Amino acid sequence: MRGSAGEHAPVDFCIPCNPYFPTPEIFEHLGRNLETILKFYPSDANTIAEELCSTLGLHPKTVAMGNGSTELITWIDHLLVHESLAVPIPTFGRWTDQPLETGKRVDMYPLLESRNFALDVSDYVSFVRTRGSRVAVICNPNNPDGGYLPKHEVLRLLDELIDLDLVIVDESFGEFVDAEPYPGVAAEAAVRPNVIVLRSLGKSFGLHGIRFGYMVANPALAARVRDALPKWNLNSFAEVVVFMMRQFWPEYQESLKRLGNDRRAMFQQLSTMPGLSVFASQGNFLLVKLPPGHDGVPLRDHLLTEHGVYVRECGNKLGTTSRFLRLVVRPQEDVRRLLIGMTQFLYSGSLHEIPVIGLHHRHVNPLSA
Repeated sequence: MRGSAGEHAPVDFCIPCNPYFPTPEIFEHLGRNLETILKFYPSDANTIAEELCSTLGLHPKTVAMGNGSTELITWIDHLLVHESLAVPIPTFGRWTDQPLETGKRVDMYPLLESRNFALDVSDYVSFVRTRGSRVAVICNPNNPDGGYLPKHEVLRLLDELIDLDLVIVDESFGEFVDAEPYPGVAAEAAVRPNVIVLRSLGKSFGLHGIRFGYMVANPALAARVRDALPKWNLNSFAEVVVFMMRQFWPEYQESLKRLGNDRRAMFQQLSTMPGLSVFASQGNFLLVKLPPGHDGVPLRDHLLTEHGVYVRECGNKLGTTSRFLRLVVRPQEDVRRLLIGMTQFLYSGSLHEIPVIGLHHRHVNPLSA
């Protein structure tokens, strides 16, 4: 944005953010109270956590709140990961990078493209046993592919690994799941001896700048992390948003429904592009693989310079290559610009009719994505 020299910022298909929330009314409310928010200290984390738990139906003793989920990943690694950690790849990079930076052994379990990057619980458990990993991680839905493990399969994984030091279920994108009701396992984590569930409000609330995440675990585990955190690790913006959540909950739920509809439409439209592989997702993004002979780096640059569209090329993600792009789900007017730019690059400059026509097919089979 700083490099745009005063021109319009690019349409962001890179950072997974909810485009429908907060509503303009919420931003107006924040703007009216900006001086107070910035001028005074926030409450301590316990006060903010109590309000969050009251809204979400959680017990405060099972929750630790962080300045973004990355802060919590850092503290979990420092406090609770002692020897080794198993993690499927590709996935969110901090789950491999953070323990490697502190000298832990990271056992990387490759998710296979031939299986659409789906996680096989039995095979993953066997991998953990063979490697002797003491901590196991899954992201559900996974990033960058959006693959989703049904709740009963997650619970089976937790049962199979009951003897590990720790099992972490990163549900940072869980709010976008509509494959089944109440998909998360936070309630189970609160009563199990070795389970942490990690969640991020920045992504689903569309407020990455606030840096706001929380974890759920049994009271002893939660206290170990909570006691290590600085007393004022949450800022006043985070506090204001937490105390507004209950008031704007209907608007928030509506934003998730709209995004789910956009995901299904965008999946269908991308699927009409010849040679492009599109992976089913329960996140607010779609992973695509470019046709043979194409590379994501020049396509990324073309989209940014010629069409003002910013995408995530995945060449630096372990387990993928630069033929993969992660595309955030956005409203249809933005998707039109993306499709035109991709078509121009991939199909020799001619505006191929198939994806553009696909923009009008709004009624998509909800099971297809």
